[in-house]
Parts: sequence; C-alpha cells; structure tokens
Amino acid sequence: MDMRTHPRDRQRLVMIGNGMAGVRALEELLQLAPDRYDIAVLGAEPHPNYNRILLSPVLAGEQTLQDIVLNDWDWYRQHGITLHAGCTATDIDRARRRVRGRRADGTEIEVPYDRLILATGSIPFMLPIPGRELPGVLAYRDIADTLAMIEAAQRHRHAVVIGGGLLGLEAANGLAKRGMEVTVVHVAPWLLERQLDPVAAGLLQRALEQRGLRFLLQAHTEALLPGADGRVGAVRLKDGTTIPAELVVMAVGIRPNTALAERAGLHCQRGVVVTDTMQTLTDPRIYAVGECVNHRGVNYGLVAPLFEQAKVLANHLAEFGIARYGGSLVSTKLKVTGIDLFSAGQFMGASSGRAEDADCEEIVLSDPQAGVYKKLVIQRGRLVGACLYGDTADGSWYLRLMREGQDIEPIRDRLIFGERHLGDGGHQGQHHAAALPDDAEICGCNGVRKGTICQAIRSKGLFTLEEVRRHTKASASCGSCTGLVEQILMSVAGGNYEATPKKKPVCGCTELSHEELRQAIRTPLADGRRLLRIADVFSHLGWKTPNGCATCRPAVNYYLISTWPGEARDDPQSRFINERSHANIQKDGTYSVVPRIWGGETSAAELRRIADVVEKYRIPTVKITGGQRIDLLGVRKEDLVHVWRDLGMPSGHAYAKALRTVKTCVGSEWCRFGTQDSTRLGKELERALWRMYAPHKVKLAVSGCPRNCAEAGIKDVGVVGVESGWEIYVAGNGGIKTEVAQFLVKVRRAEEVLEYAGAFLELYRQEGWYLERTCHFVARVGLDYVKQRIVQDDEGRRALWARLQDALRDEPDPWHERVRAQVDERQFQPVAVVEADGSVDRLPEEGVSA
Repeated sequence: MDMRTHPRDRQRLVMIGNGMAGVRALEELLQLAPDRYDIAVLGAEPHPNYNRILLSPVLAGEQTLQDIVLNDWDWYRQHGITLHAGCTATDIDRARRRVRGRRADGTEIEVPYDRLILATGSIPFMLPIPGRELPGVLAYRDIADTLAMIEAAQRHRHAVVIGGGLLGLEAANGLAKRGMEVTVVHVAPWLLERQLDPVAAGLLQRALEQRGLRFLLQAHTEALLPGADGRVGAVRLKDGTTIPAELVVMAVGIRPNTALAERAGLHCQRGVVVTDTMQTLTDPRIYAVGECVNHRGVNYGLVAPLFEQAKVLANHLAEFGIARYGGSLVSTKLKVTGIDLFSAGQFMGASSGRAEDADCEEIVLSDPQAGVYKKLVIQRGRLVGACLYGDTADGSWYLRLMREGQDIEPIRDRLIFGERHLGDGGHQGQHHAAALPDDAEICGCNGVRKGTICQAIRSKGLFTLEEVRRHTKASASCGSCTGLVEQILMSVAGGNYEATPKKKPVCGCTELSHEELRQAIRTPLADGRRLLRIADVFSHLGWKTPNGCATCRPAVNYYLISTWPGEARDDPQSRFINERSHANIQKDGTYSVVPRIWGGETSAAELRRIADVVEKYRIPTVKITGGQRIDLLGVRKEDLVHVWRDLGMPSGHAYAKALRTVKTCVGSEWCRFGTQDSTRLGKELERALWRMYAPHKVKLAVSGCPRNCAEAGIKDVGVVGVESGWEIYVAGNGGIKTEVAQFLVKVRRAEEVLEYAGAFLELYRQEGWYLERTCHFVARVGLDYVKQRIVQDDEGRRALWARLQDALRDEPDPWHERVRAQVDERQFQPVAVVEADGSVDRLPEEGVSA
C-alpha cells in the first residue's frame, strides 16, 4: 500500500531556529514521513546548520566554518525545505497560524503553518557590570562570535575569559593558540565545577597552565574598564586586581531563549514548558525542542538529551504517537583542548553536601604522572556516579551500570579497572569494544548504540570510519568516541576490514590513492618514457583539474623528485610558502631563519657570524630551539637573501619536509656516564642526511648512554649508545600525541648506524605517503615489514642506503650554495601561493622550475 501523502493533503510545518536540535528533528521526521509536510525554516544566522560543538576548533584555526557544516544548502533543496537564512522570527500569530520574520535587509515575511516547532535555543548571559557594552566585549555562542574573536586575536595581545566552564576553557585555549596571552577568571573554587570534582579539575588546570593559560579562581569581576582607543582595555576584580584585556569573552552561562514564545502567550518558566510529547502546554499545534525547553523542570544543554527530544518530536509529527520523552540521565563526555573527560550521576559523592549523598562511598584510582584519574561513587551496592579524567574508555559501561541499577558488589574489587578486567569478558587481547553488548551507547552526542553501528556495517558493507559516520552519525559530533567506533568496525568487519582496501583519494582532482599515484609514477609508459613533470602526471593519469590543487600538487612534486632523483626537476612553486621562501613565515609576516648547527655543536666563529647578522639586520629575537639550534626570529622578507649570504651557513631546513635536527648529548668525550661518542655520531648522521627531503619532517637523536638525555625514544630515528655498541629505534614522535620509538636493531659500529638509519629513511622516502610521519608509516606497513627490508635483507639494506646517498649527492642547499651564486630573488615572487593551511591564491602555470 502506498503510504505517501498526496501533495494537496500535505501540511505546512514551520520551524523557528536552524540549530542542531531542530534540524535533527527534521532529519528524523524525513526518515519517518518524508512526504507529510511542506517544511520552512527561519534561521537568524546566514548559514546552513552547523556543528556548534566544533566552534572551538574553528577558533583554534584547526577547522573552518565549511568543515563544521552538518547540512549544507543542497540538503535543504534536496528535501524540499525552504530555508529563510538570516531571517529573525519577530512574532507568532497563533489565531491565524502565521509566523512573521524580518530579514537582514529589513524586509518582512509571513509564513503560514499547521504545525510549528520552536527551536530557538539559548542566549548567552552577560554579567550586568559596568563596561559590558564596550567594543571588544563578546559572548561565545555562535560562528559570528568566533569570527569576531579571531579578528581580535589578529590585532590585540591580551584577552580575559570570564567563566571556567567548557565554553570558557575552549575559548581560552583557542585564543592562546592564536597567540594571545589569556587569563581565565572563574568565580567557583575549581574549573568545570558542574562536570568535574576538585581533583580532576586540578589535573585539568595544571595541564592547561602548561600550555600557557593563566587562571584566577574564586575571582569576582567588578567592572570592565575602557582603554585609550575606546574599546575595552582592562578587567577589574572586586579585590582591586586589574588585568589588561583588549578582548573580554563572557562565558558565564546561557539562558533559554523564550522571548518569542512569551510574546505569543505560551507558558514559559525557565524555558518553554513542554509535555513528554514535546508539545507546549498552551497550544498543542506548537512544539518545542532543544535548549529553549523546560521539561519536567529541567533544561538540557548537552547534545545527547536534545537529540533524544528531537527523536520523540519527529515521532509525533509523523503521527505515530508512540514515543515519550521522560528526561535524560545526563552524562558528560568531553574533550577539553584534547584532554578526555567523563562524568555522570552523583559524581561528587558525599562531598556534595546533600543529605541524600551522605552514605555514598568512593573508589578512587589516581596517577597524576600518567594523567589518569578515576572516581566511582557507590551507594547501597549500586554505582551512582563516575568522574574520569584522561582515560574515559569505560565511561559508556559505567553509565549503563547506572541506568540499569545493577548490583556491582560481585565485581566491586575490579570495577575501577574497567570492563576489560572483569575476567569473563573474553580472551586476552580482545578489543574493549568487542566485549560491549549491542545496547551499549557508543556515541553519547548522537545516541548511537553498538548494535546500530554493527547492523549498518553488516547491511551496508561499510569499511571506513567516514562511511560509518555518514550512515550512523557515530563519532560525527565531538569525536571522543572515535576510537571505540574504529574498534567496532575492525571487530565486525573482521578479516574483510583488514583485507578490503580502504582507498582514500589523494584529493578531489583524482580517484587515485597515494599508493596508486606513487606506483603510476614508478611505472614507465608504453613507449619507455617516464613521468618526470607534473603536467605529464596530470595529463597521463586523467586529472580532473588541469593544474591540480594545493593538496595534490605538492604531493606529486615530492613523488617525482624522490622517485627519479636527478631526472625529475623540483618545482618550487608547488611547495608550501615556507619551503619556497626557505624560512618559516611568522604570524606578523616576518620570517624565522634557522642555520644548521651540526649535532648541536657550534664554534666561536659561527656564533660571531650569527651575532653580526642579528645586529646588522636588527633581528629582534634569537632563540635556542628544542633541537639544539639557534632560531633568528623576525627577519624581514627583503632581508632573507642577505641574511643567508652573511651567515655563510647551510640551512637547517626548519621549514621543510626534510631532515630537521640531529639532537645529541655530550657523550663519552665529556660525560662521566657516557659509553659512546654521541656528538661525533650525531654530526656524521647530520652531514650524511641533511639534504634529504622526505614525506614529512624527520628528526633524529643520538644519546651516549641509556640515560637518554637526547630523548632518542621519541624521534623518527633514535640511537642509544650502550657498552657494546648502538641500539637503533624508529618511528617515534614527540608531537601532539607522543609515540614511543620502536626497537629496530642493535649494531656495533657507527658506520652501521649510518647504513641502517639511512636505509630506513630511504624506505620511508620511497614508500611513505606525502605528509605521513614515520610513526604512521610504520603503523601502516608494520614493524615486521620494516625489519624484513632493513634488518633481515643485507643486500636490500645496502641498496637502499646507496640509493639515498646517490639521491643526496647532487642535492643543493637551498640557500648556502645558491646565495654564493647570486640567488635569483624573483623566487620571492611566487606564481602560486600554497599556504600552510592548504589554501591557494593562484595555481602556477606548468613549466616553472627551480
């Protein structure tokens, strides 16, 4: 039987608000009854629906507005939804069932409805203090606020964030990443007091202070003071403390946006009051959903309960009439500036001061050195609360125990260690996700359970994380459950997951993966010719765009020159701007110059040349780097050629996908603990490899004894001296996520270190994908494969080392040698500007060469 609605029987559904909760309700409705309504949406912002959870990565410069759009303009068109973007609803005429709105240009519209959804969200609370109307005082609620903060960060230095909740901390972290000096003023005794206990909050505060943030707790803001230019200039506290601030962000809370509902005569009390079917008490034709709602006296500000409301609302709009919203047991699973946090239930325990919590007991595991803290609250044999910091993998399990009210006494002694340690959850080494039941909630933001993910993987043949996100929305919001989703994918797909090619094109210009592109460049054409020019690659391999893009062009250039050294010509205009300028561009437009200092050892002559250059060109800052080098910061673009000429030292390649540094300790020549001459070996490695370009930056370290002062354990290649020789480690990374290097081989002589290290790096150069670090390369191909090629195959190892030496023999230093030959300064007039963020001003014409 055809259940579709005839066009003349379709009702008119209007939604006020275009946020996450409201649009989720429309998504659910379209699945249940796609033809029942003609839908119109009034959204005050001039954008389609976007993910407000991800505003902080936009502020931090990690994503753009386009990256966080959930439903683009085409989605509205495809589903026949009329979106009035940039249109503010001004009045609801309940008698005539009309919504009036005003566009940004002042024109007014009137939209009729049969059913109306209020999804007006919330508005930020602004402290009623003197100076709040000054320019430079902002809330942090939408993309407009975010863009205003980004603009302020480009012009000003000092920022104060009032409020130490989630939004406040994300704002502070994002502004700090933009280069501002940030102070967080918080009235409570500890951060995130609604989500964390004092111990977890203390760990979080120390971690954030290490990133440069400053905190003033139990501090009350009294006034905002104007600066000389008329905008805000300082924040004054009640104790008289004054803090400089050209930008003030108020993140002190939100209030349900009920002004429109109140004008329409709807019952409001700290929100639009709704029933369990999400209908307003006053008018059954009008529903409400999201942060504007008061349900059974509770306002919800987290995504998960709002999406539960959206599902119930869609069920009733589809006239199924079976769903009820009974409220939510709120859990908080957050990723604050990269740190995982989870809390649920009565996590404060007896310290809450409430009479009903007086008989609570606590189980605590604390390892501050490892950044892990767990507290479980037990009451009468039941788990009633949990607070997790750093390790939140068992948060979903703890939440399930709370929801189901399970008796935990039989497992009490193992409860704190998580579900994997119960002893009956499967064989040794089983993934945590594989042991979870199908009704376990994996994605709290979107309410996605394990069974839903498993069914989608099996029925739709999903094999990648992106496919799972697209079909289930699991891990598509805050991303904190990504690891669990990947484990489920691997567990359900089994051998197919490993065997099925997870092909990801290099970019939108081609269907080829990185591996396919490399293989195509390696393979001669039918007439015996080789692909040696970027234009030939694009033409022969059927590129969709004739000049490529900012993603594929640098990759193709690297693959050509690394596959055919001496034959393929490097195209400087296909490199990022830092590599074209042979210096790191800084946020003020000046450059950072880092001359090479072999193994971290220098001389009086080199230091004198550096000092002379600093004085001659008035370079404002000289910095000792973590890689034992000297960084000259603030070099003007027009001085770069002359600075390098006067230095007379090779480039340290601090800007390039190349060998950066070889860090060394003083070794046996000086240190009483040293067993090997680490400085000498470090200089030999650096002199042998310093011209080497690679898929990504490469860092080496040589320690003269197992005390490892040079931090060899977190380098791409780490060498540690022992009494009987040298131990070589590979694939370490000291970046955002630290990866400990893996043991490759032990050798006796320094010459062998060069051979093994060089062979590994050449294997990485030949088989690594562009912008893939060594740790990810080894994770992809496996350490056993690397050992087979480097350790077990003597002939193959020597061939790799010889190939690298041949490739580097004629590789010029981009500055030290070229400057002496009168560098053509026209290189600083790039045909293309491929910025570090991947944006392109204009693509180059083919034929531009070094």
